[in-house]
Amino acid sequence: MDFLKYAKEKQEDFLTDLNKLVEIESVRDLSTKKEKAPFGDNCRKVLDVMLDMARADGFSTKDIDGYAGVIEYGDNEETFGVLGHLDVVPLGEGWSKEPLKVTYNDGYVFGRGVMDDKGPALAGYYALKLIKELNIPLKKKVMLIMGCDEESGMECMKYYCKHAQIPDMGFVPDANFPCIYGEKGGLHIELSSHDKTVLKKMDAGQAPNIVIGKADAYVESMSEQQEALFRFYCQSNQIQGSVERNEWVKIHIDGQSSHAAWPYKGNNAALHILNFIGTAYNDSLCKDYYSLLKDWMGQPVGIDMEGAYMSFLTMSTGFVNFDEKGSRVLIDIRYPNDTNGDEITKKFEKAVSLKTSNIKVTNKSDSKPLFVDPNSKLVTDLMDVYRKYTNDTFHGPMTIGGGTYARHFENFVSYGPEKPWEEIETAQIVGGCHQADEGMKLSSLIEAIAIYADAIVTLCS
Repeated sequence: MDFLKYAKEKQEDFLTDLNKLVEIESVRDLSTKKEKAPFGDNCRKVLDVMLDMARADGFSTKDIDGYAGVIEYGDNEETFGVLGHLDVVPLGEGWSKEPLKVTYNDGYVFGRGVMDDKGPALAGYYALKLIKELNIPLKKKVMLIMGCDEESGMECMKYYCKHAQIPDMGFVPDANFPCIYGEKGGLHIELSSHDKTVLKKMDAGQAPNIVIGKADAYVESMSEQQEALFRFYCQSNQIQGSVERNEWVKIHIDGQSSHAAWPYKGNNAALHILNFIGTAYNDSLCKDYYSLLKDWMGQPVGIDMEGAYMSFLTMSTGFVNFDEKGSRVLIDIRYPNDTNGDEITKKFEKAVSLKTSNIKVTNKSDSKPLFVDPNSKLVTDLMDVYRKYTNDTFHGPMTIGGGTYARHFENFVSYGPEKPWEEIETAQIVGGCHQADEGMKLSSLIEAIAIYADAIVTLCS
């Protein structure tokens, strides 16, 4: 079956349907939370659009109380799952294209979610749609599950696992090809303190899993010497910053946002402010926070390590908040399966105890690592299908720092659609997931439709 031929014939329909999803700003918004809309109006709206699309194409659907939706094909006892998500991170700033509209230019599509994860999830849907239209018989019921809270803690899948049918095996189109058999653990640690500080106010960060790209902080005063030090600091660190004097002095720094799984690709603006304030104002609390958080591998805390399967641990600061009630810092840590969240938390507690500031350590959440045998039938069959379409025999199954829905289910892996080793073939800025100008090569999404269709048939026949 030439699935790639059929997928290419669906390109225009795919772009139309993708735009229907992208134009909805489906960011978690608890201010509009209600029954059947646990993550707010827009997450509810995008789920309705997806389920309406499936019903119009003749699929049976289930609404799991607004936490997720299920699109089913077949009624067999054995089940196979494809897990995608319809929520997105906040839009952020710095876009050169409209973030809530699919822009197709020079072979690439742009818009919030085209890569993470509306585009790949829709590719999974189109794969199932091809199988249905071609009337291909399967021995397993296929369940395409669309969640609505992947970016903010995966509460949707925690609810789903308690209230709905769990597929026997499957894949998640929300990572890289060829196949992701392991995902690092995801730990959120909060540092908090009531110690005095010259920082009057600071509220930086978009989401826990985004490196802070821009940050503002307020102090009561700034001398000419301190302002000169600030200019020197920005120049020496090759960053942009500004000072604005009103009732308080506003300090602004532009860094570079990135996915928290790859903090080394970003430049954390909030950490720069902590470093500057700590040094220029001799502020003990800011000094101590920065000294703990300055290294993305966690060396000052003693948590740096190289895993046997999952490479090195990473650490990213996602939120920094100072106000009259105190200070709070939220840290996103991706750790290999050689360690665990309790060990990391204890090392934070030890490191904090050696500081002069009174800082409390709280383990806010811990998602255990995912590991599936790379020699299992699931992984080897998926690898065979991938190589059939790409002729890529160099890249093998791998592990990643990002977390997907796969970690909530037994015998699930992540499967495409990105190929991170491929060079961008356009002069345009093509942002990654969670970045401005988020974009992806359209031909890669169309190819993913074919690969997913073939993989479903292979594993369900």
